[in-house]
Amino acid sequence: MKGTYLVDTSRFARTWRIAEAKARLSEILRLAEEEGPQRIGVRRSFVIVSERLWREKAPLRPPLGRWLIDHVPRGLDLEIPRERGSARRIPFASADALDDFSADAE
Repeated sequence: MKGTYLVDTSRFARTWRIAEAKARLSEILRLAEEEGPQRIGVRRSFVIVSERLWREKAPLRPPLGRWLIDHVPRGLDLEIPRERGSARRIPFASADALDDFSADAE
């Protein structure tokens, strides 16, 4: 969402200095709820908005499962391997170790 603003940045009542914001955080949070977004910092600025305003302006995102289903590749001629076994060696698993494990389970 780079370059997309969720709030109108020209409507800030004031810009708080970092040191002042540290000392008056409770007031800034109250003002964000009552009056709207509050900007903190000049060179590297941050915006404090109420959760209510954030939820109103932020786009809804579907759950990951729904997104994966909606974006599964379709129409491609994918070759799906049928073999379920693995050709790779499993570390620390030998026939003796498996026999020992089975004997412990009994």
